[in-house]
Amino acid sequence: MKTTWIVASIALAAFSGAMQSPSAPAQAPSPVSADYRVRLDTTKGTIVVDVHRDWAPHGADRFHELVAALYYDDNRFFRVVKGRWAQFGINGDPKIAAAWRERTIADDPPKQSNVRGTVTFAFAVPNGRATQVYIALADLSAQQDTQGFVPFGRVVEGMDVADVLNSEYGEAAGGGIRAGKQQPVFDGGNAFLDREFPRLDRLIRAAIRP
Repeated sequence: MKTTWIVASIALAAFSGAMQSPSAPAQAPSPVSADYRVRLDTTKGTIVVDVHRDWAPHGADRFHELVAALYYDDNRFFRVVKGRWAQFGINGDPKIAAAWRERTIADDPPKQSNVRGTVTFAFAVPNGRATQVYIALADLSAQQDTQGFVPFGRVVEGMDVADVLNSEYGEAAGGGIRAGKQQPVFDGGNAFLDREFPRLDRLIRAAIRP
């Protein structure tokens, strides 16, 4: 009887581990060995991003970790300003968003400019990059380069899709990470955004491609 109980306990523990959220933060991400490509399937179409690790090693490693963890699946493009940027990266489940929010990475030295089509982590303070990412819809180098925003990738397919992501809400649906207006998004997740800003476009899934 005791043996049966031990076997059952081990099986239950293994099952519980397998049922953990794939987006739960683990240890620091392992370095990515090479450049890679990410496909973003959105409600407006597909966007493909080539990630260049030599541009920003920490940023490239973190983005790979987040995509592999399914963190970006079913996200909302909550900050879209036409002709400027399209931002995403607050998970729709408040518990998952909170678990990753403080797992910041070290800054990367700037190597590329924030020109149209580049993909960059947003941050509020030095060494403060975590999960939020924006696609530059125009040349933002004059503003963003001097503030330390370091691109880690570039859109190679689907800029026409990025250009038409719903921008009617602008900064109202959460604003930038520095604006101090994102707490309702973290607290309410997708339920809050879908209720208050129902026409936001969605990032349906993100996947790593060869």
